[in-house]
Amino acid sequence: MCGAVRYRLTAEPLVVHCCHCRHCQRQTGSAFVINILLEADRVELLQGEPVAVEVPREPENGVQTVFRCPACQVAVYSVYTSPAFRFVRAGTLDDPSAIEPDVHIYTRSKLPWVRLPEGVPAFEVFYPDRTQIWRRLG
Repeated sequence: MCGAVRYRLTAEPLVVHCCHCRHCQRQTGSAFVINILLEADRVELLQGEPVAVEVPREPENGVQTVFRCPACQVAVYSVYTSPAFRFVRAGTLDDPSAIEPDVHIYTRSKLPWVRLPEGVPAFEVFYPDRTQIWRRLG
């Protein structure tokens, strides 16, 4: 947001999630979050160093580490269960209009006024098989 942290994505996303879970709604103050999922080594930091903040998730899911800009505190990316992946916040891109969700997840808690686009996979929770959703593996 302020430019203190700059990054470059060095590969196409594995997948772009639009997550409608209550946790994401509370964290963003919005109806959902759009996360670009990439391997950690494909998110290249160009400037600044995000600060890790542990945030509780639903009790059965432990914590999520959100990496925030040290100056303006905007969430740049998250790490959930595996440090091998980054969930980059699409809204932090220079051109967020270049990204569209590949899948909608946790639609069981989707706000009633949100309309899901036809033809885009949607799941009440998380999808059961990433090989059917992700563009590439590895």
